[in-house]
Amino acid sequence: MAVSPATSEPLQAGIDAQLWDRFAHAGDAAERDRCWLDILAALVPGARLAALVRVEEDGRLEPVVLWPQGVSADALPAGLLERVADEGCGLVTRLPAQDGGSLYGVAHPVFEDERLDAIVAVVVEAGDEQALKTVMGQLHWGSAWQELFTRRRTRARDRALQTRLSAAMNLLAAVLSRPACEAAAMALVTELATLLDCTRVSLGFTDKGYARVYVISHSARFGKRMNLVRAIGAAMDEALDQRQDIMFPLPEGRELPLTRDHARLAELSGSTCIMTVPVHGGHGYYAAVTLERETRPFDEDELRLVQSVAGLAGPALEDKRRNDRWIGRKVFDAAARQWRRLVGPRHAGRKLAVATLASLVLFFSFAEGDYRVSGDVVLEGAMQRVVSAPFAGYVQTAPVRAGDRVEAGELLATLDDQELRLERLRWSSQRNQLQRQYQEALAQHDRSQVSIISAQIEQAEAQLALVESKLGRTRLTAPFDGLVVSGDLSQRLGSAVQQGETLFELAPLDAYRVILMVSEQRIADLAAGQRGVLVLTALPDETHPFRVTRITPVAEARDGENRFRVEAELEEISPRLRPGMEGVGKVFVDRRLLIGIWTRGLWDWLRLQWWVWRP
Repeated sequence: MAVSPATSEPLQAGIDAQLWDRFAHAGDAAERDRCWLDILAALVPGARLAALVRVEEDGRLEPVVLWPQGVSADALPAGLLERVADEGCGLVTRLPAQDGGSLYGVAHPVFEDERLDAIVAVVVEAGDEQALKTVMGQLHWGSAWQELFTRRRTRARDRALQTRLSAAMNLLAAVLSRPACEAAAMALVTELATLLDCTRVSLGFTDKGYARVYVISHSARFGKRMNLVRAIGAAMDEALDQRQDIMFPLPEGRELPLTRDHARLAELSGSTCIMTVPVHGGHGYYAAVTLERETRPFDEDELRLVQSVAGLAGPALEDKRRNDRWIGRKVFDAAARQWRRLVGPRHAGRKLAVATLASLVLFFSFAEGDYRVSGDVVLEGAMQRVVSAPFAGYVQTAPVRAGDRVEAGELLATLDDQELRLERLRWSSQRNQLQRQYQEALAQHDRSQVSIISAQIEQAEAQLALVESKLGRTRLTAPFDGLVVSGDLSQRLGSAVQQGETLFELAPLDAYRVILMVSEQRIADLAAGQRGVLVLTALPDETHPFRVTRITPVAEARDGENRFRVEAELEEISPRLRPGMEGVGKVFVDRRLLIGIWTRGLWDWLRLQWWVWRP
């Protein structure tokens, strides 16, 4: 969109042709902006002051070019510039004039896409509104040039970035295609030397705080103690110690770093131009790249290219280098790294975790506890008496049933005695009759008949005694003070019972037997005489001490595992206890380390698995 004096008569008026020629052939951006502002000032009638103000990333307004030369930036209408920056549109404001004329400030924004890039401002003397419109039009025309320059600058920057990224990706691909670190590093430095026309490119990694040259381009082997290699390593250390890129000789406008080792390398190698780029990673600076060539100095674009390559390929090379180490070195380095993190700064979480772990180890090394074996508990009476039917008969009364407490001699039930009374009457009458016959035979001196009748009398008396005994046992009474464990004849009144049939079971309330069911995994830890404590489900607020009396060597299958029956006796009898109560009992074995108690099951399982799988 360039407009020359030959193609635009309005622009050519009042403008020197040499100014257009200077503008068209400007050597750099500063000269181009100067010529552009001179042309704009010539096109604005009544212009007293003109300026191109750049808008920085932080919002500051920085004057780039002022017209006429020598004018101070303080003369700019600062308030007008700030309003244009805030509102993003062209504005006009009246300014105070010392000579009484009409002085105006006119400003127009310059955008890069949607971002405000710069502001073009002029101070003019104008007589009417039409003149101000003409000035605003000229500023709009001038801002179009600046937008064009910005787009060209952005396009050139993007093109350079794309070129660098493309070269960096190609070099990264060359690095990743090699499985070994040395081959990948050699490919990197050789490609860099070819790309940047270098006589030598070296790559080194840090080791114990110093850079060690790892590969040199176009050199498959090199002596570790050569003077040149030591000089290259010293140059790398110089850049790594200062943590910045070093270009030798130093370009204009850059900070002055220490370059003594680079100067020594240049003197030793004959390379007049040297550049060293340190490589930074998550754990600090770990590598450096040194480039050498004889004539042409390195520029900023080449520096950025090497930085991009190092940033992409450096981590890949570091990973390959670490993977290529032998296993002992990997273990040692990993342990050293963890130790540095532990004793060094930061990593508070790691330090807290290690301190906690150490405290736990120390605690479990000395902390002891009671090792106890637990199992389900059932209370049984120390003895259990069965009350059975003394003869076949019928139930007449049943005043008690299961769950009732009874005293010794208390009536439990009675059997119907009507038939027994009749049978007693029959045998009594028969005995009396036999006694009369005995007297008659005795009077007749019939000795044989006396003997027969005497035997019959004895038989009748025996039957009578049997009937009397049965009559005495029709009342079933409690043999001792206790609890009726089972038996309920209240629903069987009048029903028949057979001789020997169990009618009631009684257990005493002052003697109990504790039955503890212990898993077979823990039965070997128990022995007679050990003491423990039980808690019953019905009385969870009470504990009852007991002593193991017997271990039955017979296992029972319960809940999917084998359990052994262990018998014990209570040391104290509570009146609240009842036979049949259930709970949990724990037998004290000895005192052991807590960690041993908690991991006992795991170690037993591991030993068993080892026994199963070992040859």
